[in-house]
Amino acid sequence: MKDEYTNSLIKEKSPYLLQHAHNPVNWYPWGDDAFRKALAERKPIFLSIGYSTCHWCHVMARESFEDPEIADILNRDFVSVKVDREERPDIDAIYMRVCQMMTGGGGWPLTIIMTPEGEPFFAGTYFPPEDRGGVPGLKTILERVVMLWKNDPKGIVETARKVVEALKEKPASYQIKPETVDMAYEYLRRNFDRKNGGFGSQQKFPTPHNIHFLLTYHLRRGEGEALEMVRLTLEKMRYGGIYDQLGYGFHRYAVEPTWTIPHFEKMLYDQALTMTAYLEAFQVTGDELHQRTALEISEYVLRDLKSPEGGFYSAVDAESGGVEGGYYLWRASEILEALGDDADLVMRYFNVLEDGNFRGEVRGENILHVDSPEKVAEEFNLTLDELNERIEEARRVLLERRLEREAPSVDDKVLTDWNGLMIGALARCSRVLDHDEPLRAAEGCLEFIEDRLMSDGRLLHRYRDGEAAINGKLDDYAFLIWGLLEMYDATLREGYIRKALELTETLRDNFRDSDGGFYLTDDPDVIVRPKESMDGAIPSGNSVHMQNLLRLGGLLEDEELIEEARGILKAFSRRVESSPGAHTFLLSSAEWAVYGGRSLVVVCSGEPEIPAVLRKTLIPDFTLTVMGGSGDWSFAPAHLNEKVALGDGCTYYLCDGSKCHPPAEDPERVMEYLGVK
Repeated sequence: MKDEYTNSLIKEKSPYLLQHAHNPVNWYPWGDDAFRKALAERKPIFLSIGYSTCHWCHVMARESFEDPEIADILNRDFVSVKVDREERPDIDAIYMRVCQMMTGGGGWPLTIIMTPEGEPFFAGTYFPPEDRGGVPGLKTILERVVMLWKNDPKGIVETARKVVEALKEKPASYQIKPETVDMAYEYLRRNFDRKNGGFGSQQKFPTPHNIHFLLTYHLRRGEGEALEMVRLTLEKMRYGGIYDQLGYGFHRYAVEPTWTIPHFEKMLYDQALTMTAYLEAFQVTGDELHQRTALEISEYVLRDLKSPEGGFYSAVDAESGGVEGGYYLWRASEILEALGDDADLVMRYFNVLEDGNFRGEVRGENILHVDSPEKVAEEFNLTLDELNERIEEARRVLLERRLEREAPSVDDKVLTDWNGLMIGALARCSRVLDHDEPLRAAEGCLEFIEDRLMSDGRLLHRYRDGEAAINGKLDDYAFLIWGLLEMYDATLREGYIRKALELTETLRDNFRDSDGGFYLTDDPDVIVRPKESMDGAIPSGNSVHMQNLLRLGGLLEDEELIEEARGILKAFSRRVESSPGAHTFLLSSAEWAVYGGRSLVVVCSGEPEIPAVLRKTLIPDFTLTVMGGSGDWSFAPAHLNEKVALGDGCTYYLCDGSKCHPPAEDPERVMEYLGVK
C-alpha cells in the first residue's frame, strides 16, 4: 500500500474504515455522498462489508484493494462503499440476507454489487484477485459486471428489483406448536459431537444460546442428556485452543471439530455470552471449573478490554505482525528457556511438541491446549491441587513473556449493544459468585453509556475517540435492557427496572412492527427494514427482547408486557417452526410466553433480607421482585404497590401461571415449591 493514496474514509472513526483510508480504491463511507455520485454518474455501487479483526477481510484488502489495477477498475466504473458491520449492523443484515438468498451462504468480507438506488444484483464473500481453482477472481467479476451494465442495464435493474421484492416478503404468523421446543432439542441432540462437544462436524462456534437452551430444557424436563451435552461442551471449550490458556478469554471459533485450532480474534460479545453460559452452568451444577472459567473471562475483560472511560472495547485482532495467531503461539525452546525445570510438566500439560502441534506459516509452533489434568497429575505423581498450583505459577511467567511480543491491535470503538451484554454478564457474575469488582465495572459501563451514548432519551450505537454517532438499533436497546434487568437482579435496586421500562417504551415507539416483533433499524432510507429472529453468533434482538418483556411483565405483574412478548413469538412462528434449531434463544422462553411463568413478589416492612440461594439458583421462567425499605416503586402498576408486608419481616406473594398462592411469611415454603434447595 502506498502512503500517497488517501480517500474519504480518512474522516471516519471506525478502525476498520480507517484501515482502508489509504487504499488506492476511492472508498466512500455509507451515506448520501456515495449514493448521489452513483445516481449522477449512473454507476453501479461496489459495497464491501467487514470488520477490523476479520482475517479474510485483511487478506482481500492486501490482495485486491491495495492493487492499483483493481483500484483503477473500481474507481473508473463503480462507486465503492465500505461499511463496518459492527457500526452498521442494519446494513450488514440486509445485504447478508441478500447473499444468503442468492448464494446459499454468507460471511465476511461481504461483497455486494448494486444499482445506484442500492438494489443488489450480485453477492458473494471473499474473492481472490485473479481466477483461482475454479473461483472467479475479483477482476474477472468486475469486468463482467461492467460489460453487463453497459449492454443490459434494464435487465440488471429488473433482477435487482426482484431481489428487493423477495426481501420484503413477510412470513405468515400463527400460534407456535408446543412440540417445537422438543424439535429444537432433537435438532441439537442429533447434531451434537459426542466426542468433542459442541455442534456440527467441522468448524465449532461457542453458541452460548444453545447452552442456555439446553440448561433450561434440562431444568424443565428433567432431561439428563441435555445437561451432559452442556458439561462436555463447556469442558472441551475451556481446555481447548479456542480458549486463551494464558491470558484467558475465548477466541471467536475453532476451525476444526476438537476446539484446538482457533480463528484467533477475540470479540467482546463472545466474552459476555460465554461468561454467562459458564455462570448458568455453575448455577445448575456447582462445578468449580465453570465458576473458575467465568471468573477468568471477567479478569481478561477487565484487564484488556476495559477503556479508561468505563466502556468496553469491541475486539482484538487475529493477526500480530501480519501473522494470524502469532501472539498466542509457542515454540518448545521458548518454554524451556522461560521455565527451566518446570518446562517438561508444563509442556505435557499444554500439549507442546518439539516439532510443533500447529501447522501454520512457520513449523515448530504450538497452540496451548489441555487434554486431561487428571492424567498429567497421575503421570507426574502430583495431586490436582499441586498440579494446578504449578501450572498457575508457570502461566503467570509465560504471560509476562508474552507481553514482550508485538500485541494484536484492539478495535477500540465502544458499541452499546455489546456493552449491554457485558453489563449483564458482569452483573450476573457478581450476583452468583459474590464478587464486587465485576459489579463495579458494570456500574461504570452503564454510567458511561448514559453519559456518552444517550441523547434526548435515545441511544446511540457507537462511541470512539470522543465521538458518539449512529442512531441506536434494536440490539442496542434489547441488549442494554437485558443488562439493566441483570443489574436489578444483582442489586435489587428498582431504578434499573425504571430505566429498562423507559428504553422499552422508546423501542416500542420507534421499532415495533404492527404485525408483531421489532425491526432492526428505524432508518427510513434503507431498501427494506429487516426484522430478524434467527440466532447467529449472538441471539437475535427480537428473541432477547421477548425475554426482556417476559421478565419485565413478571417483575411488575404486567400482563400487557407479557402479551407483547407473545406477539413476538407469534410474528416469527412460521420461521421458528421451519428451523427450530436456529431459534434456540427464542425457544428458551417460548413456554414461558405460552403457559406463563412464576413471579415472586417479596414485600418487606424494613430493609429486605432475601435467602441467598433464592437469588443464586437458576430457575426457568421466574422473576423475583423485592419491595420495601427505601425503594421507590411509584412507577409500578397500582396493584403491585397494594401488596404489603403482613408482619414485621417479609411476605412472599407467589404466582404460578394463571394462579396465585396465599401470601406466605416463611420463605422455606416458597423455596420448596420452587424446587430450590
